[in-house]
Amino acid sequence: METTGSKIPPSRLVEIGAYRVSRGRIVSEFSSLVNPRVPIPPFISSLTGISDSMVATAPVFESIAEDLLDFVGKSVLVAHNSSFDVRFLNYEVGRAYPGRKMCNAEMCTVSLSRRVVPSLANHRLHTVAEHFGVPIRNRHRASGDARATAEVFIYLLGMLRAQGVGDIAAARHFRAEPARRTQARAGHR
Repeated sequence: METTGSKIPPSRLVEIGAYRVSRGRIVSEFSSLVNPRVPIPPFISSLTGISDSMVATAPVFESIAEDLLDFVGKSVLVAHNSSFDVRFLNYEVGRAYPGRKMCNAEMCTVSLSRRVVPSLANHRLHTVAEHFGVPIRNRHRASGDARATAEVFIYLLGMLRAQGVGDIAAARHFRAEPARRTQARAGHR
């Protein structure tokens, strides 16, 4: 998701990108600009390339909510920093359907990558994507980041399966063995 800022309210969605993963493959996509009904701050426009003129004729969230909810269905929501995305999604869903929110299970690829590949210098999307050789087309755009996240997730799932992990609960509790130090400290044998 791309938003007008980090706090809700007053921040709103400006773009949604989602991919469905099934049996280790990307099988479908949902993406849309969203008219946030508020101006997009210059910093956000600079970061994302999304301008007020681009969203002026885009649908408001309420008009795409049903299609998005149908696309998501009962799937596990996976995102890089999922708490941010789910919080915004629930805010918008609650505005469209008062009293309603997403009840889907969720999985955060930041948290998952920390547990599966703890040796990375950091777990930002571009770092994890680079580790797996996943290109990010249109960085800081919802569809580009979501596609990269889906591909990273597929790699993480493969690593988990190789360790005998086959369900969400086990994935949430998995921790890779830390790499052993192979160098002896100077002066010690």
